[in-house]
Amino acid sequence: MNLPSFTTLSALLLASEVALALAKRSKVPGGGTDRSTLPLLWLVICASIFAGFFLRAALPQGSLPHPKLFYVAGLILLILGLTIRWIAIIHLGRFFTVNVAIAQDHKLITTGPYRYVRHPSYTGTLLIFLGFGLCMLNIYSLAALFLPIAAAFLWRMHVEETALAEAFGDRYRDYTARTRRVIPFLY
Repeated sequence: MNLPSFTTLSALLLASEVALALAKRSKVPGGGTDRSTLPLLWLVICASIFAGFFLRAALPQGSLPHPKLFYVAGLILLILGLTIRWIAIIHLGRFFTVNVAIAQDHKLITTGPYRYVRHPSYTGTLLIFLGFGLCMLNIYSLAALFLPIAAAFLWRMHVEETALAEAFGDRYRDYTARTRRVIPFLY
């Protein structure tokens, strides 16, 4: 396993998310309708990363077979996830915020990656952590990294969809009826 590239990629991922969190916080008066999902996400992500590293060291019997194959697959998923996430963020433009908030002149975006799934940024993030988990080369680390983070993002999606349904009414409900949540054609 090439730990320097994994470490470098991890540091770049963390740096990009911290920069995004600092730059794209909502300016909506009252802070929006986040319901504390942003601090919850950060807590779960940090705890999951710590648990992933701990479990890799503590439970070596969970090592995945064919380490090069899983490592390369993990890197591919991580890079694919980063690409999808940033395409989604760029496509949303000024309507993207790291906390759940609806701006006064907010528009419902249903084009670009949003034509395939309602939450492409979260699709990308989940792929990032699935890839990150595979790069750990340990089944317990993979589970610790992916499952709690996926659960936290499912809660976040619920909060976000409630806010969007309140803001856009039937237009948003029609969009949810024809567009999957995070996995095209499946979920």
